[in-house]
Amino acid sequence: MCLLVGLGYAVLLYSAKAPWSRSVNYALAAVRFAVVSFLCFLLLSPFLKSTTTTRQEPTLVLALDNSQSVGLFTPPAVLRQATLGLQQLATELRSQGFQVETRTLSSSSSTRPDSVRFQAASTDVDGLLAGIGNEFEGRNLAGVVLLSDGLVNQGRAPQYAEYPFPVYAVGVGDTIPKKDVSLPALAYNRVAFSGNQFPIEAEIGYDGYAGSTATVQVRENGRVLQTRQVRLPAGQRRVRTTFLLTAPAPGKRRYEVAISQLPGEFTLLNNQKFAYLEVVKGKLRVLLAGAAPHPDLKALRAAIQQNDNFDLTTYLPGISPLQRQDFDVAILHQLPAQSGVGQEVLAQVKARRVPTLYVLGAQTNFGAYNALGTGLTVTPRGSQTDEVTPVPNASFTRFSFEEDALRRFLAYPPALVPFGDVRLSGGTEVALWQQVGRLKTQKPLLVFGGTPAQRQATLLTEGSWQWRLQEAVEHDDRPEAYDRLVLRTLQLLTQNANKKRLDVYPTQEVFDIQDDVTFGAETYNAIFERIYNQQITLTLTNEQQKPRTFTFANPDDGSPLHLGPLPAGLYRYTARATLGGQLQQDRGEVLVQAQQLEATQSRADHNLLSQLARRSGQRLYFPQQLQQLAQDIRKANYKPVLYEQEDLQDLINLKWLFFLLLGLMTVEWATRKYSGGV
Repeated sequence: MCLLVGLGYAVLLYSAKAPWSRSVNYALAAVRFAVVSFLCFLLLSPFLKSTTTTRQEPTLVLALDNSQSVGLFTPPAVLRQATLGLQQLATELRSQGFQVETRTLSSSSSTRPDSVRFQAASTDVDGLLAGIGNEFEGRNLAGVVLLSDGLVNQGRAPQYAEYPFPVYAVGVGDTIPKKDVSLPALAYNRVAFSGNQFPIEAEIGYDGYAGSTATVQVRENGRVLQTRQVRLPAGQRRVRTTFLLTAPAPGKRRYEVAISQLPGEFTLLNNQKFAYLEVVKGKLRVLLAGAAPHPDLKALRAAIQQNDNFDLTTYLPGISPLQRQDFDVAILHQLPAQSGVGQEVLAQVKARRVPTLYVLGAQTNFGAYNALGTGLTVTPRGSQTDEVTPVPNASFTRFSFEEDALRRFLAYPPALVPFGDVRLSGGTEVALWQQVGRLKTQKPLLVFGGTPAQRQATLLTEGSWQWRLQEAVEHDDRPEAYDRLVLRTLQLLTQNANKKRLDVYPTQEVFDIQDDVTFGAETYNAIFERIYNQQITLTLTNEQQKPRTFTFANPDDGSPLHLGPLPAGLYRYTARATLGGQLQQDRGEVLVQAQQLEATQSRADHNLLSQLARRSGQRLYFPQQLQQLAQDIRKANYKPVLYEQEDLQDLINLKWLFFLLLGLMTVEWATRKYSGGV
């Protein structure tokens, strides 16, 4: 049909007598025929279909456990044989069409196996294998060759996990027991009261020294505090001994427990461990007062009693008189109340400037509460309420929420909060937002405010008891997220409760040597209003009295100062800043601990590697069997995967066709004009 239309158009136009030659006439007719026919063809919406075939070769990943235990306890000749053998295996497989990648515990980028340095501070084999599974999902992953000594000290047990690929395990390390004495663990309370005695229980492991005696010491800053001779009985491999120490002045302390070297001992790397304690003045006195009996009071009481650092007093108006004493922090549940009860509690808290957590509810007198200067103003609309769940504020840095706590918050049942206008004043920080259904709002649920002279916090719901109950039901009577939230709120209220205009603090109680050590900072003007972007100088001094100085500004988004990882030890810091022309100073301590996970065991666990390989239908190999491993991989006959992709494209969208047709029409028009046509 398109050809007939083009032919008819050309015949009608070029059948009459023309001023040009017959050959030119035929050529012009042919051009017109082609252009018109193709234009008609384009009206039918023709398209081109192209098929692209992609070939993806099978990929083999060499997963290397580059932890310290592999480097420490594998004979150097064996380790070199293994890494060189894996490099030769990679070269051989690449020559057969495989793609070969290398991954380690500490790196997700590929490298040569014979250049890997075994320095990782912990071993998480499951994390390594699961990360490979996620990275290569959807790709032609033939399998993973895992080089390890089988000593796992973090993450899930890999021998019981399921991986969507075969695992070829290569065992290194040494399974022969060595003559060795070690300190696998220390048991102690992380908080001790000044002047009180506290125990440190040391667990001593031993091989080859049954019937002998070990000398165990407790030291602080190189000074020997106690020495104990411990018998190592025959027929056992572990024994315990307990040191009873007296807590010195308040502050952070690091105690070293060490076993003296025994004759013929294989290694001294696992002969010491450190205990990190915080010595405090005494128990913090907590007042828990409510307008009336309520399930919240029981939930709060149970959470506080989980920590021996708190001495709790519960008070309900009209039941027993309130003893006048100096409380360190108070929790006022629905006080001030509409009924007017509890005035003696409010008067004592105000007079003594006790840091206070207010829990608001249906009985709260909001007019009286708004006059307390907590940094929050609540104006409810009648008796209307919202049902909300907690959502952490990502920009709140005074304390952190663990990943496990975030998951538990999602399962909390809704609690009632007053519906109305909620306003925050300057310097107030929001720790939790309200979530209504699936909608995350910008309405606060847990707020910290007040002044440095009297810190105050507010929880806008009286239904938090449901959260603790739900969490206890779902997690074997362990409502850890709720309890941590309550305890950290009280600790924050009592932390540095004075009139400091410069407040610099570590964001964690203790850091590990692989952690990024971070500091937060708060600055205030002369009337204790928060100010930002002030230049602060932080001097950090280690136990050898070597200082390091950092200069930073405290931004208004609350982001902390990042110092990066630091060596283990007790650091003292001094912070200085000039605020309003006056020099301000703050001091404190921060602990960095070395867990020495990789030195606690020297005997390789090849049984774990064998179980892991068998679960995926493979077996355990040793460095001298890598050639057999290469043959087994070839026998598995892994094939490349072909992917086909079809692409449809309308002809009318091809630009070169437009310019071709335009060119033909231009040639036809120019020829007619040149030859005297119209």
